[in-house]
Amino acid sequence: MSAVMLLLISAIAFIVAYFTYGKYLDRKLGVDPNRPTPAVEMADGKDYVSTNRPVLLGHHFATIAGGGPIVGPISATVFGWIPAVLWIVLGSIFFGGVHDYASLQASIRHKAQSIGAVIKGYIGKRGQTLFLSFSTATIILIVGVFIVLVADTFANVPEAATASVLFIFVAMLFGFFVNQMRVNFVLASVIGVIVMFVCVWTGMIFPIKMSATFWVFFLIAYSYIASVLPVWLLLQPRDYLNSYLLYGMMLGGFIGVLFANPTLQLAGFTGFYNEKLGPLFPILFITIACGAISGFHSLVASGTTAKQLDNERSGRFIAYGGMLIEGFLAVIVVCSVAYLTTEQFTQRLTELGGPIPAFSAGLGYFMGHFGIPETVGTTFVALAASAFLMTTLDSATRLGRYGVQELAEGRSKAFANPHVATGVVVVGAAALALSGTWSDLWPLFGSANQMLGALALLAVSVWLVKRGTKSWFTIIPMVFMFIVTLSALLVFMRTNFLGGNIFLAVCGFILFVLCIFLVIEAYRSFTKPKDTDTTVKV
Repeated sequence: MSAVMLLLISAIAFIVAYFTYGKYLDRKLGVDPNRPTPAVEMADGKDYVSTNRPVLLGHHFATIAGGGPIVGPISATVFGWIPAVLWIVLGSIFFGGVHDYASLQASIRHKAQSIGAVIKGYIGKRGQTLFLSFSTATIILIVGVFIVLVADTFANVPEAATASVLFIFVAMLFGFFVNQMRVNFVLASVIGVIVMFVCVWTGMIFPIKMSATFWVFFLIAYSYIASVLPVWLLLQPRDYLNSYLLYGMMLGGFIGVLFANPTLQLAGFTGFYNEKLGPLFPILFITIACGAISGFHSLVASGTTAKQLDNERSGRFIAYGGMLIEGFLAVIVVCSVAYLTTEQFTQRLTELGGPIPAFSAGLGYFMGHFGIPETVGTTFVALAASAFLMTTLDSATRLGRYGVQELAEGRSKAFANPHVATGVVVVGAAALALSGTWSDLWPLFGSANQMLGALALLAVSVWLVKRGTKSWFTIIPMVFMFIVTLSALLVFMRTNFLGGNIFLAVCGFILFVLCIFLVIEAYRSFTKPKDTDTTVKV
């Protein structure tokens, strides 16, 4: 099969889904464009900031599309490109897109509070505590994994380090001039994007060559600062500007595939068991992770995105549309390695040092077919990928801060402080980042992340059921994801216990137990008298 045909079929499926199933979700979730959003009613100029759709899509998409849709799909192709692509397309449409959009709508109906707050209202305070404990632990794990990935990328591709550091200052200038000086948004965007690409060029000329350890400490400090600064100053403008890098990377890859027209030579299906990863079920689903569904997205949707949504009508464009775009990115990622033979694929992963360099080399090869030198294309893709790893870092740290503060509410004034709460996340992530490689942490990250998605779907389903809405569209994905992730955790615990890694086995056991307790709390909530529902009835 040709890569062009695969991309076209996937694109058509995503477009049709957006205008059909997406509109169905609008009706089921009771979207009302005349109902003021929390960003409008509770504007504070720091966290609650009404934001137009292009900027918010840039922030949301840049945050959710970090390294996950690159690392996960490439790792999962050891089972063959066919099962990987099938799960990416179907998962994005019926699982991930639903999860993201429903989480966003549930949040804005509750004053842009987190999914943990929704659980508190419908399952109980103990359920909220369990969820927040689980989600905060998952975020610390995410930050730790991505610090390692970014540090390794910066050490191996110093051009990316220079450009990414310069992006920070460009984003802050953009945020200041647009939000404080009221410079024309379109003009500022044009100038900002031009300057951003100048940073890419500068990175190729003046690469910053430092060790991975240095970059770990640099990223720890960056994550802390980004978490406590006003959202309009760094987080929002950085994600918005960086989104153009990702759009450019995706467009370049798509056009490159059209010109190169490669045949998919990687094995379509290799069997139900892989010696390195284990059984296809459930490992395929937790390995692909963000390329199809990600619990982290629910924290983004109910954390920063819900506080910036200007109108409920924009929700489908931002959340459901954003997930479908990420799904398309994941298909491009599969194509970037599936044109290789199995032997060439294995060799490239080994020689280049991992999925992100392999992806960069693949897209660089495609871009070479329409006039861009292959080395330039490869470097540009590596720069873009590293930039998006950093957007996940800063947003995840901020979301972790929210989680710690919510846990501390009514319990500890010290941990409710934004600096202390951020410190908890950063210290935990630093400990993980300095203790292992990304490949050691990825299976645990995938399991925890997908379990978080199942828990978010559980919270949304309880909310919908108690409002009298038939919610099979969230319940079916929820049940499936619980089966997948609980099975994956059992496999993970067994593998690490037999392999002598007791620490990781215990971590998996703790996540498993937390999840079971939360499910029990959810079941009990259905036997209690119905609480007063202050949300808008549909």
